Amino acid sequence: MNNKIELFGISIHRLTMLNTLDILQEWLEYGDYDCKYVVTPNVDHIVLLDKSSAFKQAYSEASIIVADGKPVVMASRLLGKALPETVPGSDLVPNIFEQFQQKKLPLKVFLLGAMPGVGEKAAVNIESQWPLVKVVGTLSPEFGFEKNHIDCEKICRTVSDAEPDLLIIGLGAPKQEIWVNKYSPLLKVKVALCVGATIDFLAGNKPRAPVWMRKVGLEWLHRMCSEPKRLVKRYLVDAIVFPRLFLREVLKSFER
Repeated sequence: MNNKIELFGISIHRLTMLNTLDILQEWLEYGDYDCKYVVTPNVDHIVLLDKSSAFKQAYSEASIIVADGKPVVMASRLLGKALPETVPGSDLVPNIFEQFQQKKLPLKVFLLGAMPGVGEKAAVNIESQWPLVKVVGTLSPEFGFEKNHIDCEKICRTVSDAEPDLLIIGLGAPKQEIWVNKYSPLLKVKVALCVGATIDFLAGNKPRAPVWMRKVGLEWLHRMCSEPKRLVKRYLVDAIVFPRLFLREVLKSFER
């Protein structure tokens, strides 16, 4: 876990998907209920991190940071500190379920996020495909909940009372990372994963990109075409800002 690189002002672990799964399995089987949380930086995160001190703070206290976006991995290789591969949150979650199922290990999960009804649909799909994975609770918080400390404490109690091993948080970045960083002391879970739209994917509410698009780093294009009103502006901004941030990293490397 000490094998990290420094990139775009954050530390990123040099872990493969298999490495990450093995670490998470150990924590979920034998770890304490101390809410170790995992974040997965992509291009949008890198752009947001450059502007938000609270987001950076959440990243600095994360237990695992693994690259989600292929441009982040490509940047690491061009800068001579190569990350082995991407570990997307939307792949990490079903891979955890599959690993526990194959090893005949029970796993208790709580789904926090997505629109009302989506978590329940995802729970049905999860338990159907991975019978040893038990969804012990779902919750779709009201819009703006993160601004109300009392509401947040109630959510923490609801999650903790369900006694899950794994908390899957799908609130979108940077809200999910900042929230779990602030409230992790109140969350009685072993591991929390900040994984964006993954609950929607598990519910079948949003389509995943075809495998070939994921392999060549075009999942962002599929998502943008699926949700143009929400994502076109974001990706246009990212396309302008990320190259500037990469150039800044290049210049830093010459200064060393």
